[in-house]
Amino acid sequence: MNRQPGLDLLRAIAIVWVMLFHSFLVGGLGPQFGWLSRFGWAGVDIFFVLSGFLIGSQLLRPLQRGERVSLAKFYERRAWRILPAFAVVLALYSAIPSLREVPGMQPWWQFATFTVNLLIDYERHPAFSHAWSLCVEEHFYLLFPLLAVAMSRRASPRAVVALGVGVLLGGTVLRGAVWLHDTTLDTGRNWFIEDLYDPTWMRLDGLLAGVMLATVRVYRPQWWSRWQSRAGSFALGGLALTACALWLFRDRTGLAANTVGWPLLSTGFACLLVAASTAQWLQGRWWMRPLSWIATISYSLYLVHKIAYHLVQVHVAPLLGDAGGLRFAAYGLGALAAGALLHYAVERPFLRWRDRRTAGDHPARWRRQAATGI
Repeated sequence: MNRQPGLDLLRAIAIVWVMLFHSFLVGGLGPQFGWLSRFGWAGVDIFFVLSGFLIGSQLLRPLQRGERVSLAKFYERRAWRILPAFAVVLALYSAIPSLREVPGMQPWWQFATFTVNLLIDYERHPAFSHAWSLCVEEHFYLLFPLLAVAMSRRASPRAVVALGVGVLLGGTVLRGAVWLHDTTLDTGRNWFIEDLYDPTWMRLDGLLAGVMLATVRVYRPQWWSRWQSRAGSFALGGLALTACALWLFRDRTGLAANTVGWPLLSTGFACLLVAASTAQWLQGRWWMRPLSWIATISYSLYLVHKIAYHLVQVHVAPLLGDAGGLRFAAYGLGALAAGALLHYAVERPFLRWRDRRTAGDHPARWRRQAATGI
């Protein structure tokens, strides 16, 4: 089964957008490109929607057919997907401090236990801080299968909708309450990152949007087909909702952005995902080949791009003087080279070993999952 080109396009946009945002670590892209990198943090939310959709579909399909889901095998596959490349990068960050984009770093065990997003002192120890999103993903991988199995046994459609609405409204109210509390106290620490941006319970909107799409796809396929037939409308609606959300995020730490901004942004990305899921016309386009490759290595690229930026800044950028275009190209090529090295040397061999090891269980299902990169 071929990869879905529309989803690859979203992955590629997400990782490139994040990399552009993190260019602030090396001085940014200059004032003329500030608009391009300013909202790049939203690339992570695209990944959250994609994860909710793909993992949700993977787990809900067999449950809808009445099959038994092996949680042990699910966790095993997730572990071999995430841990090898992550362990290598964590070892580099921990053992070779000169590779860090900034000096201070939280203790290694917080990364190893995926709790750094709950414990981080961002002002003093921000190195490898982008691992916060992996913590959110891991918590989702741990808890969602249990919830999905439990809900499939006794929950009605009304209960599923009520749970989704509860998570949405609960997150909105919680973020608003924390925002009001922290702005009132004004402790001087970076409470926005530590209390609002990083914690898992604050960032469920994207995952929820993806899971709800997966639920419709699996349990209401006629609705899903109808939505896909209106891909153009979903694309326009998604762009409009995303634009409205980013308008709210002009003040990224403001109350409106951190209450209604997150669900609005996630809904916009979910609409774009519906449109992207039908974009088979992208298949075979010559310009999709490099984007599909970037999508393929996106996980390794996300892990290692800050190290690459730092190495280029120290060893290459001084040789290029004020040549902004060359410096930009050097940072981009350095990150792509580092991401490709990690992918082909670590991530891909372990994925192939995992797929061979589990091929005998449900070969067709595993082939489908391998084709979508999960």
